[in-house]
Amino acid sequence: MRLELFRWWGAWLSLLLGMAWSPALAADGTVGKQGADAASRTAFSGRIAANVSHSLAIRPDGTVWASGYNSQGELGDGTRLQRVNPVQASGLSSVAAVAAGRNFSLALRSDGTVWAWGSNTYGQLGMGDTASRLVPTQIPGLGSVVSVSAGDNHALAVRSDGTVWTWGYNGYGNLGNGTTTSRSTPGQVPGLANALMGVTGSYHSLVLRADGTLSAWGWNHRGQLGDGTQVDRASPVSVAGMTGAVSVSAGSYHSLAVRSDGFAWSWGDNSNGSLGTGSSTLAFSAVPVRVASLDGVVSVSAGQSHSLAVRSDGTAWAWGDNYWGQLGDDSRSSRNTPVAVQGLTGVVAVAAGVSHSLAARSDGTLWAWGYGGGGVRGDGTDYRRPVPVPATGLSGVTRVAAGDAHALAVRSDGSVWAWGSNRAGQLGDGTRSNRSAPFAVAGITSAKAVAAGAGHSVALRSDGTVWTWGANDWGQLGDATAGGRNVPAQVPGLGGVLSVATGSHHVLALRSDGTVWAWGFNIYGALGDGSTTARSAPVQVVGLTNVVAVAAGIYHSLALRSDGTVWAWGGNFSGQVGDGSTTHRLTPVRVTGLADVSSLSARGFTSMAVRSGGTLWGWGENDYGQLADGTQNSHRVPTQVPGWTGGGVVAQGSYHGVAARSDGWVFAWGTDDAGSLGTGAPPDAYALAPVTVLVNSLSVLTATSVAAGESFSLALRSDGTVWAWGVNSDGQLGSGRPLTLTVPMRSLLY
Repeated sequence: MRLELFRWWGAWLSLLLGMAWSPALAADGTVGKQGADAASRTAFSGRIAANVSHSLAIRPDGTVWASGYNSQGELGDGTRLQRVNPVQASGLSSVAAVAAGRNFSLALRSDGTVWAWGSNTYGQLGMGDTASRLVPTQIPGLGSVVSVSAGDNHALAVRSDGTVWTWGYNGYGNLGNGTTTSRSTPGQVPGLANALMGVTGSYHSLVLRADGTLSAWGWNHRGQLGDGTQVDRASPVSVAGMTGAVSVSAGSYHSLAVRSDGFAWSWGDNSNGSLGTGSSTLAFSAVPVRVASLDGVVSVSAGQSHSLAVRSDGTAWAWGDNYWGQLGDDSRSSRNTPVAVQGLTGVVAVAAGVSHSLAARSDGTLWAWGYGGGGVRGDGTDYRRPVPVPATGLSGVTRVAAGDAHALAVRSDGSVWAWGSNRAGQLGDGTRSNRSAPFAVAGITSAKAVAAGAGHSVALRSDGTVWTWGANDWGQLGDATAGGRNVPAQVPGLGGVLSVATGSHHVLALRSDGTVWAWGFNIYGALGDGSTTARSAPVQVVGLTNVVAVAAGIYHSLALRSDGTVWAWGGNFSGQVGDGSTTHRLTPVRVTGLADVSSLSARGFTSMAVRSGGTLWGWGENDYGQLADGTQNSHRVPTQVPGWTGGGVVAQGSYHGVAARSDGWVFAWGTDDAGSLGTGAPPDAYALAPVTVLVNSLSVLTATSVAAGESFSLALRSDGTVWAWGVNSDGQLGSGRPLTLTVPMRSLLY
């Protein structure tokens, strides 16, 4: 529960920019090798912290963000309102480490000062009084600190001179000063020197010393002090047989340590297997025992009845109680030996709360799983999660795309994220299991755009290559094969691509020379190569040059040329080609009477275009009002949407449309199946003209980009957050919840 939380002399750590540290000093002022090893192994650990009520994380800019319960002000935002998404702790900068007590918080700044906020019933804020604080306040007279930790109601700090200081509740001798009297200001632990770091359990404390030994004091009813007894200690005692330690963590009733050989050791309570020894009969151990089947360990964290570890290969491992899914192995079965946390790599730090877990990855992302009451995980929800999901609000999204029942997004770091239906492997995770929360697609970097078909996915990288995965029954993966694929692979022989679009079963690629290439389903001529033969490798669309944008419906395709004209080809059942007929076109024809166009959209059997003057035009099927012209009449040539000005960006689902106007307001029209219009009202049959999309009864949704699936919609806001509404049968809203939504909710994508 109390992650090893420390800062090395003269340095603070940046989770994104890498690890900057200076070695610990031995008592004689020389660099201690043991301390240097400990620093190199555990340098990221103080960036995140977790307890029963709340979670804390430091961003790369040195600010502190918090989520969860807030009845005592433990989030530090000046309120007592619980938060399911992270909020910034007020007035803190240049923070190097954080610690989470039961209802209070600590922050260590790079200047060696300690700041505290939240509950103060026992003086655990160190201010000399028992008044709670709703915002961070500096602890007077405490400086040159290199390590901080928070127990249930007491706190500990290690200073650069190797001395240890404690304050707060002391009913079990957990302050280590030889008494059981609580104190509201920091006091030195007598007779303890050469300390490198300290940690606190619920009511006990541990210190790692420069020689690799451990000292402990406080509550000991389950042997958590590791001295071979169950006797409480008001002064430090040695942990039996422990040498060569480089990292230590204290849980509610058990303790963990890592030795320089990479093995983890545990002692104290073994309820639900929290010691990880493999024994189902051992009730507790009053001396250290080795954690089974785990080597290469670099850091550990102990919760109430579960434990976490990070290995040198960047994987996270867990054992113990799993009632709330806090082990992250997609089960609720407790484990008495370590199991791998599902789907996490590149892990640099872990933090175990009472019943939830956190992990920080080397890419700067924060992940959470387990208990979610009060929003303690910070992922926007408050229920159980048995596998890791990303916490919200820590980085941005730049592009979104929606398939029939799955969604894709590109983040500012070039990674691709996916969620929703995975029946054809379109999520790219190597499985066919649906996902209700976004996850990073492995193997795709430097992405700049994505497109989503009925059962396949497309990503465009910044080097101009195209990558595909998912269904391939019509050759839509473009790799000259007939088999589907559950992971991304490059489309061979295709480079210099500027943009991509996909219909239900075919794909378009616009190259830098202004030509368009296509592959996949072609029975109605959607590939524009003059044939009706499906293609499993790219072919050039006949006669098109100087193209600047493309779009694709279920059986038809559109292209915008640099002169502002629109060209179309493929299936024309409802006039979606826009040439005044219902004749299928195997090669491009010009859309009648439409010029000066700035953007295109297509889906299902409809087409739409925005003209440079800001007007909106549509043609094709209109049985459900999907052309937004106030009628249900289909149109074989473009027809203007009455009253629409201000341009913007438009996306179409099969039976509805959504647009973000240039002023940011979001509108929708067409069928309102299961709330796909986002009005918040009980779903109606359809809306024949644009209606405003509402976040709640008072607020209109604003966005910079939109995407529409079969019966759901996505909006990307200027702050990089994704909002979703409509049908959620396969998790396509990315909310992590099974609920269909009639108003937008923020996706778990962050």
